[in-house]
Amino acid sequence: MSYCSAIELMQPEERRALHKNYHDNHYGFPIHDDNELFGRLVMEINQAGLSWETILKKEKSFREAYDNFDIKKVAAFTETDVERLLNDAGIIRNRLKINAAIENAKTILKLQNEFGSFEKWLEYQHPKTREEWVKLFKKTFRFTGGEIVNEFLMSTGYLPGCHDENCPVHKKILTQNPMWLI
Repeated sequence: MSYCSAIELMQPEERRALHKNYHDNHYGFPIHDDNELFGRLVMEINQAGLSWETILKKEKSFREAYDNFDIKKVAAFTETDVERLLNDAGIIRNRLKINAAIENAKTILKLQNEFGSFEKWLEYQHPKTREEWVKLFKKTFRFTGGEIVNEFLMSTGYLPGCHDENCPVHKKILTQNPMWLI
């Protein structure tokens, strides 16, 4: 069953509303802000081994803990910040995932210097197969396996597959020219 049709069956209403908001307003829509792209990567990495619902419930806390996903600020995090994050019950307290966020922020700063932005780096790499993307991300970033890379790229408009073709949101996304259309 697809995410599009599964949402309608979710109970209770609070759970359905949480997923519906993400599905209708975020999932698959192109993101043009590097900090938001970084934030999605952080959230996808933190989802590993957990449900997406857990991450959606903690999104506000992630934003607060990671300075609204400000790449420059996260890249400058120190061991004191790591300890703060490890003690933050509002996020996923996993040292590997926390360290990956910090190191990936540093990597994105380098990509921004070379390509002008994280988004331009992604566009420069496009198009690639899912397998090529996974290989590139594993070489470039930390804590990025196949599922993480696939969901990050689908959720940001670089790979197709987020929505059923008959889903009204799919039609909205098409009007924004996601990279997978090119």
